Amino acid sequence: MNKRKPKIIEDKKQRGEWAESLFMARASEHGLPVSKPWGDSSSYDFVVGRPGRFVAVQVKSTVAHSENGKGYVCSVCSSHKRYRRGSFDFLAAYVVFEEAWYIIPEENIRGKLSISLLTQCSESRYEDYREAWHLMREALEKKEEPKEKASEAEEPAELERLPRNALERMEASFRFVKKQLEQ
Repeated sequence: MNKRKPKIIEDKKQRGEWAESLFMARASEHGLPVSKPWGDSSSYDFVVGRPGRFVAVQVKSTVAHSENGKGYVCSVCSSHKRYRRGSFDFLAAYVVFEEAWYIIPEENIRGKLSISLLTQCSESRYEDYREAWHLMREALEKKEEPKEKASEAEEPAELERLPRNALERMEASFRFVKKQLEQ
């Protein structure tokens, strides 16, 4: 299948917005729920997931060929400053001429200003992340550790359920008053 030759958007901001729209479409194709936060002052462009479990995604795109001509250089910084730890969970880097997405966990690009995406070399450091949409899905599927239950001494068992009738309500009231007087 022949790849189409994309028309390159010269303005970097507009090209970034275009890449973000492509990211939304591709993530949706992979069954990932995507939301765009209001404004552009966050250190991430999108959140992927559902209530209770989200991952933050920073989207970048590149048309810059690497010096060896076998790949592309992708900036992974903001205003020539490295992203701080925890700024996002995943980098989604789009190589325009290859129509390829690299879904890279943040810890693998932390502290860098740019990375090389060597699309014509199978030994590239980031080649395992090419079209790795499953990484976001796996991060969303991880269950959070259950919160430890309070000990029986801290919360008596009889207060765990609501009283069902007037007599139980009176007994609960007496226990509450007694507890307050004992303190």
